Amino acid sequence: MSRYERWMDELDRITYKEATNARINSSGRIDPGLNGYKLDKKEFLKAYYEYMYSSGSTTIEVPTYPVYPRVDTELLASLRSKQIGYYVTYYNSGNADRSYNIALAAKAIDGTVVFPGETFSFNKVVGIRTTDKGYRRAGIIVRGEMSEGVGGGICQVSSTLFNAVDRAGLKVVQRYSHSRHVSYVPPGRDATVSWGGPDFVFDNEYNQPVLIRAFAGGGSMVVNIFSSDVIEYFPRRIPSMSNQLPEEIEDIRIEPEPASGR
Repeated sequence: MSRYERWMDELDRITYKEATNARINSSGRIDPGLNGYKLDKKEFLKAYYEYMYSSGSTTIEVPTYPVYPRVDTELLASLRSKQIGYYVTYYNSGNADRSYNIALAAKAIDGTVVFPGETFSFNKVVGIRTTDKGYRRAGIIVRGEMSEGVGGGICQVSSTLFNAVDRAGLKVVQRYSHSRHVSYVPPGRDATVSWGGPDFVFDNEYNQPVLIRAFAGGGSMVVNIFSSDVIEYFPRRIPSMSNQLPEEIEDIRIEPEPASGR
């Protein structure tokens, strides 16, 4: 790579601004997205040569072109019209740290749009669970022993999401069950996750985007899956969860579970 190419790449890097997708805020309204911008290399080259051969100008205005958000207001509005999947689980809201972790992870996945042919990864969307990210230490079970771990409780979020996704008929491509039953979902209906370890992953094989809405509060963890009116989807029948408060357990030791298909 030449010195000029390296210079252009560096200029491109420092000039680039990512577009901001439209999102649904806490009051249910849509906050519009914002355009980003990217270096227009062709126009910059023309401006650079004009600068080199002119005696007057001492600066170059860096030309850019807009980068549009993938998710705009119109798309979000169209995806709120048809519910194709949902699931609710329950937890003890008196456990402040675990409740906080559940709400934080729910907020991380809320408003995510998965386009046709795209893959959703829980770990990628939620990110690493650390105290710097706001997660708290909460009770977990490791190899059958009670312990504490940062982010305790988020497996209830991934498990609720799995059941909503499965009910919507989306293709589950990666899911792991805990090594023992967790009581916030029926047997065999959990999806354990950990950073650098097991993940929950699904594909959108439909011809329309899908929107994830997630909320945790007052002892309920709720996930809804929405899409547009024109989607043709194939829902599945899955068992619902009792609203009886569960024991608060999480086990990060895993056993692989076959991915469910359509």
